[in-house]
Amino acid sequence: MKRYLFLYFVVLTIPLFLGLNAWQSNRYIALQREIKRLEEAQAEWVESNRRLIAGIAVLSSPERIENIARKDLGLKKIEPEDVLQVKIGEGKGIGL
Repeated sequence: MKRYLFLYFVVLTIPLFLGLNAWQSNRYIALQREIKRLEEAQAEWVESNRRLIAGIAVLSSPERIENIARKDLGLKKIEPEDVLQVKIGEGKGIGL
């Protein structure tokens, strides 16, 4: 009787293990696909960031800012001799 019980147990567990192995394989393949999709999305974000950084560099160049200030805003570059600096010395404060 014990011998048949062990044989039934083995006969039932082998398909169970094969089914678990197939399920694990499918899960592994699905995770590989998800990783590939995420890596592609990451590569797209990196490329997008690269383009945005290049655009920021172009838009914030001193030459461009100077042209906008001169042409659009009517500003002019100030000469060093036109600068007036006011320095407040370190003295005693006004007492009451």
